[in-house]
Amino acid sequence: MKSLTQLFRIGVGPSSSHTMGPLLACQAIDSRHPGATFDVTLYGSLAFTGKGHGTDTAILRYFGERVKVRFDYDTPCPHPNTMDVVAHLPQGDKTYRVFSVGGGAYRIEGEPFAEPEEVYPQRNYAEIADYCHRNRLRLPDYAFGYEPAIKPYLDKVWRTMKEAVEEGLRADGELPGGLHVKRKAKVLKEQKLPVEPDEIKMNRLVCAYAYAVAEQNASGGVIVTAPTCGASGVLPAVLYYMQKKYRYTDQEIVRAIAAAGVVGNVVKTNASISGAECGCQAEIGTACSMAAAALAELYKLSLEQISAAAEIAMEHHLGLTCDPVKGLVQIPCIERNGVAATRAFNALSLATFLYSASQITFDEVVHTMYETGKDLGGDYRETAKGGLAKLK
Repeated sequence: MKSLTQLFRIGVGPSSSHTMGPLLACQAIDSRHPGATFDVTLYGSLAFTGKGHGTDTAILRYFGERVKVRFDYDTPCPHPNTMDVVAHLPQGDKTYRVFSVGGGAYRIEGEPFAEPEEVYPQRNYAEIADYCHRNRLRLPDYAFGYEPAIKPYLDKVWRTMKEAVEEGLRADGELPGGLHVKRKAKVLKEQKLPVEPDEIKMNRLVCAYAYAVAEQNASGGVIVTAPTCGASGVLPAVLYYMQKKYRYTDQEIVRAIAAAGVVGNVVKTNASISGAECGCQAEIGTACSMAAAALAELYKLSLEQISAAAEIAMEHHLGLTCDPVKGLVQIPCIERNGVAATRAFNALSLATFLYSASQITFDEVVHTMYETGKDLGGDYRETAKGGLAKLK
């Protein structure tokens, strides 16, 4: 498994696979041919949701007048997120076929993939738990043992998450893109029922924090992929709530983020975190599992209870389609961040007391999620052609 820096990436929204990945690829190709002009053609999900995700905007902003961007909705492509970058050179054109593989990473066809170093030798949760039991470690200690330098980076991750929550709570107005979606985080935080039970108040606040980050992402603000831009509100929401309500220290929160990262890494290694590849279950389902694991770590639950919490969180997102209306990371994406954040608390509660009766392991549900994602029709994997996206 790779470094947690490959999972938690700090950047701008609205999409790690549609904004970050293509932009980073264009920057790398441009560095090989300084001053060249380019044609960029977007295929598959990059074409169908490129406008809504700001793919063309990011590329045009970087290249300026040196580029033309074209959307090809018809040509079959080998990967859901495929693009061709043609550099116009004095000696002739050179074409690069690029695959944006999720989480901001990309590959260029025919070139050795600069695979980030394998940091963790274990491949799944069962192997990690066995290692931790034998060495009497909790998940954060496992991560810090293999990756001692990750602590200061996760400090920065947590600061960025908090800033995204707080900036999102202060903001109001309409999100860009033409759907006329108004920001709701501030309203959720400030309005309440005349008589509000504690559980309702908790859900309202957790949703407000999740909306705050998801709205920042939708407006191109700075967020942390956890594991993606589209699902970036779930983990910060539960951790921000826990710190505000129960006064957990920043260091305790960072340990919880490390535990969440281990769980997210298991999914990324053995399945996918890409909505274009496996639907929203890969994004929001993984985010919910990560948040449930983080909560379980804060409560110092056992490795088995953490596994059960992550499994329950993922299991009840199986089959969730990626169907962004008009390709924007707004409807239903923002609301799903709020719902998944509250579900993480439910998963924690069930796992705390029922983990010993669980007959499905986290590794098994991760494998099932991947198989389910591959079986989803293409219209339901971030193309804005099926599901809710057909309504507008």
